[in-house]
Amino acid sequence: MSGRLLRLVCTAAAATAVTLLAPTPTLATPRTLQAPPPLQAPEAPTPRSPLEPLEPQERSTADLLTELQQLYRETEQATETYNATAEKLRRQRTEVARLDTALARARLSLHDSRGAAGRLARQQYQNTTDISPYVRLLLAADPQHALDQGHVIGRLARERAETVGRLTGSEREAADLARKAREALDSQLVLAERQKKDRDAVLKQLRRVEELLASLTPAQLAALAQLENEGTAEAQQAFLASGALAQDDQKPSSEGARAIRYAKRQLGKPYKWGAEGPKSYDCSGLTSKAWAHAGTRIPRTSQEQWARLDRVPLTELRPGDLVIYFPDATHVALYVGKGEVVQAPRTGEKIKISPIASNPVLGAVRPQVKPRPPQRDKPRSSPAHRSSSRSQPGR
Repeated sequence: MSGRLLRLVCTAAAATAVTLLAPTPTLATPRTLQAPPPLQAPEAPTPRSPLEPLEPQERSTADLLTELQQLYRETEQATETYNATAEKLRRQRTEVARLDTALARARLSLHDSRGAAGRLARQQYQNTTDISPYVRLLLAADPQHALDQGHVIGRLARERAETVGRLTGSEREAADLARKAREALDSQLVLAERQKKDRDAVLKQLRRVEELLASLTPAQLAALAQLENEGTAEAQQAFLASGALAQDDQKPSSEGARAIRYAKRQLGKPYKWGAEGPKSYDCSGLTSKAWAHAGTRIPRTSQEQWARLDRVPLTELRPGDLVIYFPDATHVALYVGKGEVVQAPRTGEKIKISPIASNPVLGAVRPQVKPRPPQRDKPRSSPAHRSSSRSQPGR
């Protein structure tokens, strides 16, 4: 084999080796298809907890009416508490003013007493002598005149003792009145703070009422009014059928008739908590003002009216009497006869005439009218007497 042929064979063998050693491209492996995830069933709604309150739209009309009436009652309870505190505060302010006036007079009297005591002290200093009254009597030129002077001096001494006594009494009175005035003022401040808390409690209850009413639809409000009217009609029918009231109304007293006329003149005016007129009233503000107009002052709140006025059986109820409602006496109305009352019902309503059983009746009370002192008739001469007097000749 020639050298050239040998070189060709070697070159071919090397090329073949290079070809065998070169990397060969890999074939792409086919991608395995994955199965889609299984479909999940929709989640069931989370059951509502028994303690979780329902939305107003999900509640029955009866439930809503029960809650609303309860809110109204709690609001009226807070209102009557506020009224009681306000009445105590009013009396306390009057007492503070009285004590301040008495203290000013006592201090003026004390000033006068101290002036009189000062004058006595100066007179005693000017008349001071070392000679006893007995020696002065012996040395006097006119013993009788000296005795007379002694009587005068004794009287002056008694007057001085009385002046000192008045001074001591004035000081004690002024100190006692000053102490009472401070205590009365402290009580006034405590009542003022309590009144503020009571007012805040009323406002809180009113906000709860407003929030509930605002959450209701017009249809729900109409259904509430209808259900309440039906309940009142049923309660009135049952109350009258029970024989709780007499068949015929008794005749009102003249004062009771005046109280009824006053209350009826307020028909249509709005209810406002804590109000006593003339533009608005709460329940006890209306009844207390009506009887005050009739000439008889009665307690300000329904609870005090129930506690302090004379109670009468419902079978003896007469127009002008007060009908008290709820076990804690937190509402009051004025009986006008024929099973009806005039009342300032609650926030958002106006003074109106309602069935007596519009609320649960607790009982009735009657303001006690004080008898008026008899008036003396002025003597009047009769026409016959005047004519006969004119016919008589002058003397």
